[in-house]
Amino acid sequence: MQKPTRSRAAAWFTASAVAVAAAASAVIGGTAPAGAAPSNELLINEVYGGGGNSGAAYTRDFIEITNRGSSAVAVDGWSVQYHSGSATGSWQSTPLSGSIAPGAYYLIAEAQGSGGSTPLPDPDVSGEIAMSATSGTVALVHSTDNLTCTTSLGCVDAAVDLVGFGTAPISEGSPVAGASNTASVQRSDSADTDDNSADFGSGGPTPAAANTSDSGTGTGDPGPLRIHDLQGDAWISPHVDDEVTNVPGIVTAVRSSGSSRGFWIQDPKPDDDPVTSEGIFVFTSSPTVRAGDSVLVSGTVRDYYPLSSGESVSTTSNLSTTEINSSKVIVLAHDQQLPAAEKITGSDLPDVYAPDLGGSSIEDTPLSPERSVLDFWESHEGMRVEVDDTRVVGPSNQYGEQYVTVKPEENRSYRGGTEILAEDRTPTGRLEIAPIDGHALDVKVGDVITGATIGPVEWSSFGGYTVAATTVGTVQHNELPAGVATAQTARQLAIATYNVENLAPTDPTSKFAALADGIIDNLASPDIVALEEVQDNDGATDDGVVAANRTLAKLTDAIVAAGGPRYAWREIDPVDDKDGGQPGGNIRNAFLYNADRVSFVDRGSVTVDRSVTATVVARSKGAPALTLSPGRIDPTNQVWTDSRKPLVGEFRFRKKPVFVIANHFDSKGGDQNADGRYQYPKRTSEIQRSGQAAAVHSFVSKILGVDKSARVVVVGDLNDYQFSPALSVLKTGSASGNDPAILTDLITTLPVDQRYTYVYNGISQVLDHILTTKGVGEVSYQVIHLNAEYTDQTSDHDPQVVRLKG
Repeated sequence: MQKPTRSRAAAWFTASAVAVAAAASAVIGGTAPAGAAPSNELLINEVYGGGGNSGAAYTRDFIEITNRGSSAVAVDGWSVQYHSGSATGSWQSTPLSGSIAPGAYYLIAEAQGSGGSTPLPDPDVSGEIAMSATSGTVALVHSTDNLTCTTSLGCVDAAVDLVGFGTAPISEGSPVAGASNTASVQRSDSADTDDNSADFGSGGPTPAAANTSDSGTGTGDPGPLRIHDLQGDAWISPHVDDEVTNVPGIVTAVRSSGSSRGFWIQDPKPDDDPVTSEGIFVFTSSPTVRAGDSVLVSGTVRDYYPLSSGESVSTTSNLSTTEINSSKVIVLAHDQQLPAAEKITGSDLPDVYAPDLGGSSIEDTPLSPERSVLDFWESHEGMRVEVDDTRVVGPSNQYGEQYVTVKPEENRSYRGGTEILAEDRTPTGRLEIAPIDGHALDVKVGDVITGATIGPVEWSSFGGYTVAATTVGTVQHNELPAGVATAQTARQLAIATYNVENLAPTDPTSKFAALADGIIDNLASPDIVALEEVQDNDGATDDGVVAANRTLAKLTDAIVAAGGPRYAWREIDPVDDKDGGQPGGNIRNAFLYNADRVSFVDRGSVTVDRSVTATVVARSKGAPALTLSPGRIDPTNQVWTDSRKPLVGEFRFRKKPVFVIANHFDSKGGDQNADGRYQYPKRTSEIQRSGQAAAVHSFVSKILGVDKSARVVVVGDLNDYQFSPALSVLKTGSASGNDPAILTDLITTLPVDQRYTYVYNGISQVLDHILTTKGVGEVSYQVIHLNAEYTDQTSDHDPQVVRLKG
């Protein structure tokens, strides 16, 4: 499910963008790239030359200047100038006027085209320079005379600041890459280094409104409403869609990068009502304030809902964030003391994560901080809070997020995570930490963030309530070791299951090598490995290719190269684009097996289309046999629509038959948000998984109908918990679980604190399973933790292995 970008605080500016830009640079005339002393005052902040072009966001080109100094700078007699970079090109200029206050932005509109969908905000000045969308140089000059320089060295010396982009031969250091009809080049928050490729990145254009009344310090009187009036004692602001004037507060944090830019303010004079929050987010694409500013904010009150594709405010299960939009800001004073952060401990939080409302919206109920964790954090929305000495329960991810617990003993796993132990019982101490500058902390489960982590509270659709941290404690890395399986004996058959996360030949060699190492070293080279999410030979390219022989050959070759056995494989190519997953990828289940230890029993004509023809349980010499091996279970059944079909194989170990069923059930995509407004959330995907479970249960029953002592092993990513209706149906045939079980879910035989195979949003949970029939006899079973708890994951799932007596 695609994530809506606006709720993300992650910065667009990345090391990879710097590397790409550096690679595209050129040294002019054999001399080193030029670089003057970094500016501490006026700097070019953003350049967009795609305005008015086809597909453009805005109808005009623009240049944006910012003042990073401590006092206002008059720009009368200054200019911005542009050079196309061509051999015959010359500098064109637009004169400036007025002044730029500390922290403020100054917008210069340039040429207008026939394309684009959005007019620029009111600019400070306008010019008519038609800039290239992809390559050129912009200079800020303390003069209105056109520059005559033609080299980087000469132009840097002649300009106050200079930015080259694309393939421009004139730049500070190396030019920055990434400019286009839909992307500008934008300065990062870091100090100016006079290297364009290091100081800038690319992203969607963000022109600031004209630099007028929100510049510098000013005067004004507070309006009639305060922040707690806007937040109110309910989930939705009582003033939603109202225009408000001069709401007072102290700026506590500023987010000036990413797609959700703005700042938080908090009232230093709170009321005595614990239900009404004293903080609020002010959404603006170009925040001009800094922490410690005393401000008056005017604008429109909104309750913002992050929406996924196809959602609307009326249909989304996400909660909203109350904020002020279209804001006008008066800065009354700088360097004011911030409101004290409220220290939150586990004892402050209720023992209920969300109330059972029969599926109704929590937003229609009174806000009650004592009722549930959702209520508690909502009553603190926008306010500064502090959490101390927290343990990491979810590793850092690509969005700069990580998850901690403020209840260290709650459902603690034996490796330091927090487990979910029943449906609709989200751990109450879980909390997301997202540094406001977007950087990840590179932490894994079991690490500890010592000391204070401080920041305002906001809600994320991907992990509930979050501290947008302005202060982060010290990370204590606890070096969690990867799990290692006990090797099977000569008389034991080892069967593993491993979701290899969209494995395709286009993946880097390092992924194949890491998977190979995991199979050999961590899983101890199982005799049979059931793989999930094996993609076709060209990965996500949607061109009709369905074969996966290249994918499996690359993996098995990597295993051999790492010192492992030469695995053979069996799989069935799906019908193109009919098994769900990443479009074009045609993911499927597959078996690897070590032919030196176990044999595969091939059955059925090679001319049969096994992608749509069901394998059937037959009787051969009084024993169960498959009509097709490898085969699929009832592949035309509607329960497998847009989902993977189970792969069944008949193996022999020490001359005894073993039936292995590899599964990848329907995902939880489309279910309502467990952290959202409908409680308890509807899990519509359960219906399909329960149907799939019934089909597999029926198939196992038919094998046992021929031989009640048959050895059947059901494995795979079932995308559901051990206590879910789907697992009950798989084991017993009914959701109630009252019927006799024909399968044992081995995860339930482990100690409670070891029951997890996956970590999602800081919650350790079971999605992957191995189940066995009684005829299998005594087994030895392990979940091998080597991915889910770490930042450097080869897959997002942990594999597991069972050893059967021969």
